[in-house]
Amino acid sequence: GSVPQTHEIKATWERLKAEDRRTRELGAILDDVPTALPALQRAEKLQRRAASAGFDWASWDGVVGKLAEELGEVCEAARGDDAGAREDELGDLLFCCVNLARHLGVNAENALRRANRKFETRFRAVEEEIRRRGLAIGDCELALLDSVWDEVKARSRGA
Repeated sequence: GSVPQTHEIKATWERLKAEDRRTRELGAILDDVPTALPALQRAEKLQRRAASAGFDWASWDGVVGKLAEELGEVCEAARGDDAGAREDELGDLLFCCVNLARHLGVNAENALRRANRKFETRFRAVEEEIRRRGLAIGDCELALLDSVWDEVKARSRGA
């Protein structure tokens, strides 16, 4: 056979792209987002797909407004006795947090892992300080624990 010419390769590529677009139009944009993905990763992928179709906030500050709205809905649900509503509203809030992370160029999974490590380090330091004072953490009032937490937090910022 002969070697394909540049225009033939380009035409084939354009045909394949057009077929792909038609296939996507027949199926929904979110159809092939795997349900087995971890929740944070799946939320980000769903949001990226929706954004690729133009369904997205123009900037991160629009997401912050939505975040405030969702937090209000969580608070409203928290006052009620419907556990399903609380879960739904908290899920919406978490989904919105992932959206904010995406807009800020932050990987939500990495951010949460980092926050977990920071909390664990600080909490262990609180435990250590309470022991140093000769106290058992389970016997301490919340006000004391909060005070020690603030001390630990201030030390970690200065380090």
